[in-house]
Formats: sequence, C-alpha cells, structure tokens
Amino acid sequence: MTVQPELIGVSFAARLAGFGDRTAIRTKGHSVSYAELARRVADTARSFGPDRRLIALEAENTLASVVVYLAALSSGNPLLILPTGDGAEALVQAYDPDIVVRASDGEAVPEVRREDSRHDLHPDLALLLSTSGSTGSPKLVRLSADSLQANAAAIAQYLHLRPSDTAATTLPLSYCYGMSVVNSHLLVGASLELTDLSVVDPCFWELARAAEVTSFAAVPYTFDLLERVGFEHMNLPSLRYITQAGGRLDPDRVRAYAEMGQRQGWDLFVMYGQTEATARMAYLPPDQAAEHPDAIGVPVPGGSFRLEPVPGLDDCELVYTGPNVMLGYAERPEDLALGRVITELHTGDLARRGTEGLYEIVGRRSRFVKIVGLRVDLGQVERLLANLGVTAAAAGSDDVVVAAVEGSHDLPLIAKALAQDLGVPRAAVELHSVQAIPRLVNGKPDYPALLALATSGEDGANGAHLGTPPGERPADVRSIFAEVLEQENIADTDTFVSLGGDSLSYVAASVRLERTLGYIPQGWHLIPVCELSLAPHHPQGQAAEASDEPAGQRAGRPVSTTRGWHRRILAPMETGIALRAIAIIFIVSTHIGFFTWEGTAHVLMAVAGYNFARFQLVGTRGTRFRRQLRSVARIVAPSVAVIGLAFAVTDSYTWANVFLLNPLLGPEGWTDYSRFWFIEILVHILVGLALLLAIPAADRAQRRWPLAFPLALVAADLPLLFELIDSRYPGQGPVLWLFGLGWAAAESRTLWQRAAVTAVALLTVPGSFDDPYRSATILAGFLILLWMPTLAVPRGLHRITALLASASLYIYVTHWLVYPLFDPTDKALAVAASLAAGILYWAAATRAVASIERRLRSRRGYRLSRVVVARKG
Repeated sequence: MTVQPELIGVSFAARLAGFGDRTAIRTKGHSVSYAELARRVADTARSFGPDRRLIALEAENTLASVVVYLAALSSGNPLLILPTGDGAEALVQAYDPDIVVRASDGEAVPEVRREDSRHDLHPDLALLLSTSGSTGSPKLVRLSADSLQANAAAIAQYLHLRPSDTAATTLPLSYCYGMSVVNSHLLVGASLELTDLSVVDPCFWELARAAEVTSFAAVPYTFDLLERVGFEHMNLPSLRYITQAGGRLDPDRVRAYAEMGQRQGWDLFVMYGQTEATARMAYLPPDQAAEHPDAIGVPVPGGSFRLEPVPGLDDCELVYTGPNVMLGYAERPEDLALGRVITELHTGDLARRGTEGLYEIVGRRSRFVKIVGLRVDLGQVERLLANLGVTAAAAGSDDVVVAAVEGSHDLPLIAKALAQDLGVPRAAVELHSVQAIPRLVNGKPDYPALLALATSGEDGANGAHLGTPPGERPADVRSIFAEVLEQENIADTDTFVSLGGDSLSYVAASVRLERTLGYIPQGWHLIPVCELSLAPHHPQGQAAEASDEPAGQRAGRPVSTTRGWHRRILAPMETGIALRAIAIIFIVSTHIGFFTWEGTAHVLMAVAGYNFARFQLVGTRGTRFRRQLRSVARIVAPSVAVIGLAFAVTDSYTWANVFLLNPLLGPEGWTDYSRFWFIEILVHILVGLALLLAIPAADRAQRRWPLAFPLALVAADLPLLFELIDSRYPGQGPVLWLFGLGWAAAESRTLWQRAAVTAVALLTVPGSFDDPYRSATILAGFLILLWMPTLAVPRGLHRITALLASASLYIYVTHWLVYPLFDPTDKALAVAASLAAGILYWAAATRAVASIERRLRSRRGYRLSRVVVARKG
C-alpha cells in the first residue's frame, strides 16, 4: 500500500470547496456543505489578519471550533490546541499566544491580545499539541502542515475512506486521535457527525442510525462502555468499521470484537500512535486481529519501523520513520522558531517483530503509561504529589496509576485532585497508605511491588524476550514483484494483492519467493513488501516454520513439513499450485486418451473458488469490483483468442463458443461444442459474483458472514446438482457448488470450521456423479486443498510444477487444437506437445498483456501530468 502522492503537500483545509455541495458536517440536526464550510473558514482566516500569528484554541466538538481549526491551518497561522482543564491556562501563560479563541456556549469567541506577533514562528510550524494529553508541563509537540497532510492521507488510505463515509466524533478535537478523525475524513470529502454524546447515551445510537454513521473511534475505556450498553446486540446496518487506539486493548477483547465484527459485517482496526507522529504509526489489518490480538500491526502507508537495541535490555526500542514525524518539541516560546530537529521518532516502547511481519509492544523503556488515551508521566505524578506535601512513589499500567503514600493523609481527597490534574477518570487512580515506600537494595523504589498493590491486577506487558531481529537483505522481494507483476514503482507498503496480483501470477511469485526466502510465509500475498524483505531467511534445504506455533500446527490447521533426510529431497509447495499442475496433466491425458482419470477439472473449479477468496475479496466494494473484472479479462482474452482461431480454421465450434456462451445458447447436453465448458462456466460464475458483490447489501453480507456466504452458494446450486430443477448445464453438471466449496475452504480459519466444510463436502460430493471414481477424485482433491496448505514435492520437480500450474489455463484452451496434429498412436508425444504449446502460449500472452497494461498506465500517467500542469497553470 502506498500513500497517494496527490494527497501529500496539499492542505486539506485549503481545498474544502472542491467537494462542493457534499455534506461536510452535521451537528444538532443542521448540515453544512463543503462549500459553506469553505466560506466560513475563509472568512475566519481573513479575520486573523495578513501576518502570521500564534493562535490558541479551546477546542470543542462544535462547528465553531472546527472552523477556527481549519482557518488557522489553511492560512498558515500556527495553532496551539489547548487541552481541557487547568492545563490550558498554564499553556497560555507559558506561550503568550497572540490570539486566544475561547469556547463559550458552542461558539468560538476570539480574544485578540495584540495586532503584531511578538513570536518568531518557523515557516513549517502549523500545529502545537500537548504530548499525548500530558498535563502540568509546557512541553509541546511541533507539527508541520506536511506531517498533518501525510498522516491524514495514510489513515484515509488504510481505512479505505470514501466520500460516502460518516464518522461520529466520539473523541474530543483537542485529542490528537480525535483530530485525526476530522483530518482524514475532510481530506476525502467524507462527513462528520459532530456530537458530545457518550456511547452510553441511547441518543448517541439513535443519532448513529439516523445519520447512517459508518465509523466511530474508541479508546480502551470505550469498550467497557460498549459492553455496558449491550453493543453486541445493536442493529447498526451502516457501520463499516471501528478504530481503536489510545492505549493497549486487552488481547481477549481485541479478539472478541474482531470476531463480532466478522459476524456483523464491520471491521475492527487496532491502531498505534503518538502525538509525536501526528497521530498514527501502525495499524493491525482487521483480518489479522482475531489471530494476532497482541500485535499493533504494520506501519501506516509511508512509514517504517526499525528495532534499536537498548543497552542493558534484551528487548529493542521501536523507532519510527515517516513524513508524519514531528519537527521536534517546544518547551518555551523561543523554540517556536526552530525547524526540523529530528527525522525519526524513538517511541520509548519496547517491541518485537513476529514472523507474520506484525509488530508487538512488549514493554516501555520510559516511565509512561497510557490511560483512556492520555499518556501519564509517572515521574510527573510523583512531582504533583510532592507539591501537595505528600511523599510517594508511583507505578502504573494501562489501566491504573498506583501510588504508595507515606504517612497519614486524606487519600480520597488527594486521589480526586490527582485525577483532575492528570485528566483521567477517578477510578484510574489508586493511592495506598504505607509505613515506608518499598525499595530495592540499591535504594530505588520497588515499582513492581507498588504495582502489586493495585486491585486491578498486573501490568499488561508480558515482558517476552525478543529474538534476534533478522537483518535486512537486498530488495529481492521487490524485484520479484516488479518482474512478475510488471510493476515499475513498488513501495514498501505494497502487497502482492494491492499491486494487482491474482491466481494467474501467484504461482510464479510464490515459487520465486520460496527460492529467495527458503520457505513461503503464510499469507505472504497480503504482507507488505518491507515486511517480506525482513522475513527470516532459511536457506534451501532447511525446514522453516512460518510462525511460533508448535511444529505441524499453524493457525489451527496441520502443515506439511519435512524433517531429517527428507529435506534434501522434498520441499513444501503450496497445495493449490501442485493441484493445478497435476490436474492439467490428468485433464490433457484423459482427453487425448493417454490414460483416463476423470474429476480433476472439477478439483480445479474448487481451486478457482479458493483463489477467488484469497485474491478477489480484498479492499472496498469498488476496488473489489475492478479487480474481479480485471481477473475475468485475463481469462477471457487468451481464451477467446484461441477459440476464435479454432472457429476460423475448423468446423468444430460456433459463435456461441467464441463468446463463451455455449452453455446458454448451444445445444443441451454434452457435445463437441462443450469442450470449453470449464472456461465458459468459470467466466459466468466470476461475472455473476462480481455483479452480485457490487450490490451494497450483498457486499455487507459477505463481509459479515465470510464463511456462510459461500456455503449459501453451495446450497443454492444443490437443486441443480441433484436434478430437482432442470438446467442447461453441459454434461459435466452444475459446478457453482464446487466453486463455493473452494471459497469456503479459504474462509475456514478454525478446526471446527474446516470440520463443518468437510461435512458439507461428504454430503454433496459422493452423490454428484454416477461414477464413484470421479466423485472420489473430486472429494480427495478438495479435502487435500482444505486440510493441507502445503504438499511435499521433490525439489527437482518444483520448477516444472510451477510452470505447469502457471500455464494451466493456456494449456487447457490450446490442447484441443494441438493434439489432433499428432499421430493418434503416439499419445505420449501428443500430451507432451500439448503441454509445451500451452506453456509457450502462456509466456507469449503474459508478455503481451503486461506490455498493454504498461502502455495504459503510461497513458494514464501522461494524462494525469497534463491535468496537474494545467491546474498549476
């Protein structure tokens, strides 16, 4: 995934008018269009005067606050966002802004303190924020306009934001997480439902349904509230996703909500960030949340992580680099003149990188905790207590701040005051009276002992040790993708699927990737290039596990592995690839009469469904639709070319064959015209599914019930399979149910799900044909696909197996024309020639299609450059 360049360096606050009459903001039953919002922003910006001045804003979730915020950003006036509480006045006194905009009854009331600024303001400075909600300190984060724009674009991209989205403001604008929701939605022309209602208020959910809210943001505490109000049983048909950040969410809760979202048709995006990175640094892809609930995920588009060793610790510090990194800190007004002083962000978090390429936080280097999204400095807690005349030592987790207090004090009153100063809920502060602060032998406070005082339990960090981080290797993965997919510009965050990879190019990429890494990482087609490049390297001949799970068990399914002497002879190959190669040999051999083994074409139909689920169901509805049509075109074009040639030079085919319509327009039953039945019906299925899933209701249903949806297709085809309804299928019979079974196999994540799909197969396949051997072949092939992700294949056969699998479609359509040219008595030669001809056609057609696509991309790039130049002119 790459950050779209047209969104970088262009202030979203200055281009609001481009979205015209689309609704930008709804609040209290009133709607404001983008055009009207742009006018209000422009008027407010003019009121600031022609010279740059430092503006402070008491930000609320009101239209007036949003207008002032956007006016400052669009006019280049640095904006200091004041936190709620007493800390606001401390910042005003420390930085002496030229204009202070106060919040009063939903309005923004400006206080112009001087006409000419006394501050030296750096040209890049756009925004000043308190560090993740910290209070009692004048330390601020300095952010540039480019950082705000870059992070908004990255968030919009990985959330797949679109103009039809509407986000409810469940977090305050003064909090960088809440601000990022505003920025990313206004960037793409989406809508904001401005509200201060809590999620425990029934009015909030009435508003969400009435406004067709598609998303809302949550911190860990929000999920406590959601359970309190029975969120699981709510009917929210428009909800598309929930985001979570602001601290570590318990892994069990991550898994529970991820699975809830899968059932109900929405996604859970677990995210990680800091104010110092404008907002977001990482996100966990929703399809990984249930399996990896401990992870923070992968870097946001345009960003990257590295792990830096920490002296004296086994774990490494997580260091982030990206265009959204802050300029630096400000601790006094003179610092506002500074430009960029850092290029990477040392997060202070200890992390590790798993074999799946997902990062996980395992502890903190510094003494900070994050509670309800606010970062609390435990040292500052001790200083605040000292100012109250209390001798104390503080520890904490992401749930609670715990302090041991010496002497006799009114602890409830002190705890209440401390919670107010920190800006956290009263329940998140625990004070315990002790005779003496527990200390280590070196005299330092025993913080683990302090934390043990907490009634809420231990810190969530598990302290697991990191393994040795793999060293970065040359860009082998990038070059593989570039050559296989004919792509010139591949970013670190691109994946095989996002670059347009499908089942036809998957084989070549996977085989070359295996040669590079020594094994195939599970789910590699969805892993960003930068993560694959850092994957552990195992030389050829060494067995490699793609996870930390016990040998032979991965994600609940057995894995074929090789051990001992077998490693020198055998190596794992993905089952789908091996089945495609075996099936095409059996199909050609059976048609020629070299030997007879029927049923493998039907196995290929199940493999087609399996690959459809893996490659064609990623992204938004529009992205899916375009990808599915492109996949159909890559099947239709080479097939029609050969069938058209056969129609021209022989009398064996009709126009119905050329247009792949013989099952609908040709004679009923099996005839010579039915030879291309597999291609024809596969295209019909793919086109039908593309149209079906383009319907919003069907798209939502598939996302909500990813396993039940393909099983419903199986059920829909059973009346045709068992001849309860007449059909015009050729003699091979209906096959949508096999395609659906393959799709269901790909969606089966757990042992019980695979057992259920196995039961469906056992109930349907044996009765599908009168020939028990054909049915047995189909059943065996499908169960292998379902239960064995890899097969042990002799190393010497890997290359030819991959070649046959890649060219299987082309072999199928050409062999009908090739084998009649050979002596009927030399069937082995006819088989070999048919396979070779199909491989040659595959190679030529692949190059031709790639050349055409490159030209089309080049023309689109040229037209885009003309448009950009015209706009600049």
